[in-house]
Amino acid sequence: MGAFTSRPRRAAARPAVTALAAAVLFAGVQFTMAGSVSADEAPSTPPGTESTSPPPEVDGNAPGLKIRDGATLAPAKVLPIISVVESEGGEERREETSETLKFALQAEVLFGKDSAKLSSAADSRIAAVAAEIEKQGATKVRVFGFTDNLGSSAHGDVLSKQRAEAVHGVLEKELAQAGITYEIRGYGEEFPIASNSTEESRKKNRRVEISFPRGETDTAQN
Repeated sequence: MGAFTSRPRRAAARPAVTALAAAVLFAGVQFTMAGSVSADEAPSTPPGTESTSPPPEVDGNAPGLKIRDGATLAPAKVLPIISVVESEGGEERREETSETLKFALQAEVLFGKDSAKLSSAADSRIAAVAAEIEKQGATKVRVFGFTDNLGSSAHGDVLSKQRAEAVHGVLEKELAQAGITYEIRGYGEEFPIASNSTEESRKKNRRVEISFPRGETDTAQN
């Protein structure tokens, strides 16, 4: 997408590291020390979007694995992120894993405040994602809307669904001949990617995510 910078962010995994301060990362695998992180603090993803790759066998007593006395390892969890590329201001984000591509567009670049009406600049941004979907030959596309935690939960649920539907409308127009099945959901304030403690972090949470499987040819090349 034209708005993206070409450099991968060094802190690609920062949201997971920040939220899981007690986690140890080795070769893309996350080992969480049981009892160190509450369920509310752990980053989460919408159901059905988790990695399907099985984690490797882990020896909790391996001499090279250093954890505090008395701590034990929770089950290993694969972090399949290959790279994250984000626009300079964070308005657009492309996340690649070995299995999927995900584009996150901040609500401010698509809609007016508290609105599900697309802005004049939104079509071209969504069309760029549609071009990637076509390039990958994807036949299943998820369009999920999210909000911050301001306002009522019910309002956030409705607004996020309306925004996801608006983005879906453009994708469907751009990909009319592609025979694609869409999953459209509004999750409101669920599954934040930032803390909601500042306006800057709330902007990250107000977003629409478009995700789809990578093409077999594209995956083989990586």
